[in-house]
Amino acid sequence: MRRDSTPGLQLPNPSRRRFVQGLAAGGVLAGLPVWQGAAWAQPAATAFGAAPVLRGTEFDLVVAESMVNFTGKPGLATTINGMLPGPTLRWREGDTVTIRVTNRLREHTSIHWHGIILPYQMDGVPGISFDGIAPGETFTYRFKVAQSGSYWYHSHSGFQEMTGLYGGIIIDPAGEDPVRADRDHTVLLSDWTDEDPMRVLSKLKVQSDYYNYNQPTAIDFFRDVSNDGLKAALDKRRMWNQMRMSPTDLADLSGATLTYLTNGLTPAGNWTGQFRPGERVRLRFINGAGNTFFDVRIPGLKLRVVQVDGINIEPVTVDEFRFGPGETCDVVVEPRDEAYTIFSQSMDRTGYARGTLSVRDGVQAPVPALDKAEWLTMGDMMGDMAGMQHGGMNHGAMAMDHSQHAMDHSQHAMHGAEAGNPLRVPNKTVRHARTEYGASTDMRVDTPRTNLDDPGIGLRNNGRRVLTLADMHTLGGPPDPRGPGREIELHLTGNMERYTWSFDGVEFGKSTPVHFRYGERLRVILHNDTMMTHPMHMHGMWSDLEAPDGTFQARRHTIPVQPAQRISSLSPPMRWAAGPGIAT
Repeated sequence: MRRDSTPGLQLPNPSRRRFVQGLAAGGVLAGLPVWQGAAWAQPAATAFGAAPVLRGTEFDLVVAESMVNFTGKPGLATTINGMLPGPTLRWREGDTVTIRVTNRLREHTSIHWHGIILPYQMDGVPGISFDGIAPGETFTYRFKVAQSGSYWYHSHSGFQEMTGLYGGIIIDPAGEDPVRADRDHTVLLSDWTDEDPMRVLSKLKVQSDYYNYNQPTAIDFFRDVSNDGLKAALDKRRMWNQMRMSPTDLADLSGATLTYLTNGLTPAGNWTGQFRPGERVRLRFINGAGNTFFDVRIPGLKLRVVQVDGINIEPVTVDEFRFGPGETCDVVVEPRDEAYTIFSQSMDRTGYARGTLSVRDGVQAPVPALDKAEWLTMGDMMGDMAGMQHGGMNHGAMAMDHSQHAMDHSQHAMHGAEAGNPLRVPNKTVRHARTEYGASTDMRVDTPRTNLDDPGIGLRNNGRRVLTLADMHTLGGPPDPRGPGREIELHLTGNMERYTWSFDGVEFGKSTPVHFRYGERLRVILHNDTMMTHPMHMHGMWSDLEAPDGTFQARRHTIPVQPAQRISSLSPPMRWAAGPGIAT
């Protein structure tokens, strides 16, 4: 086991990576209990079938610990009804569902119904909407289903989501489904680590690139010399060293510790969904990962994207799409051959999840090689390079505290209304709060990108048609035609050396609520001052994604914000959440 220069830390043995990535046979197992309160997990998705589906209006879910084995090393998972992932719940729009969740863990648990419109008391976030479910207790979730589409559920307690507590949700529309398909498969992608998640976090706190095996090498330097000349290569390396950042820092965790799963099965386990040639097959992709952005494609098939985050969009045909934790994406395919590989590679290109579409059991298709890992660019770090006047980030003249920041935006909104321009176009003036100039923030972007047509690092100019935010248009146009009456700007900030993440440089434990007024139409600007892509989700709310000119794009519940990118969205009336709320 090789060591790095940090005392007390050991890097994973590269010889185990083929097992960690699930390239060896392994997966969830069935068997007898091995100690009190723990059992072998039942497979949530068999090798040649669909994930178990529970239908109706009454559901009983039991959260417990189960033994699993994905890599040759037994581990302890948090499961639902002894399954990983949990069973898919199939509801119908307009029904009232009752879900009894029993906790057989030795700690509190909870379930968050991601993207579901429901009373805040049923949202399942301990400390915010309820106290959590204590060991031995049963909590009853009950609410009317007010929507349709593909969604998911997961724990919001500790690291339970990362250890297996998640599952899919399918809601059939009350009327006819505008998406025509002959067959329907749920494809839930996730990631698994054999390590204790708290230990993983501790390692990242000490060394944030602990799991990054794609560090710049001498070979990379000499290639830069060959392509750009010695001076440019030295300047490039010096720049990254001075910033104490890495151009390969695409993900916190990698295939060095993660195994990537399709419906709970490793690549070797090879989840398989069947079809008959000529059928229209709907694939409901759900990203239930704790860490991973997946780039999904099915070589030999075009993907007709028909729904994103449970909302139908104007169909768009692509070869590939990227989505992050919390997002869902429904596609329709029309397979003609006997078998196709569902290939979902991680954004940092250190591993992949794999499944198969086939006409019968045992038929497989070739698995493509991982794409080459791409480096972050200066545009990913600094944003709109054309808008920079001094060749670097100016950190001086825009500081203000958070309360002044919000007050200035409120005054701007009032002034816009008086002038007959109620904030039709999102504000592009970058305003860094005073709290961003502290130990919790290691960089700030003054010239962010606002375009939505960038597929992201690793997908640019790859020869395939890749879905972007600019391609997404909700069917029927904007559900709410009102413009915003107020604007809030939130900066996504972090410090990679300390491994801390925050809004406006203020970590959760030191933050104060950002108040949303019940029923108001509010613009939220998310400005990413980090080099990571962040999937942003506000519980109990949706966001109407805007183009840079303020025109409506698509209604989303989770919006990925790329490095050095500035994105705006409008909040629908809070009555969608069946009561007043506060976003924190």
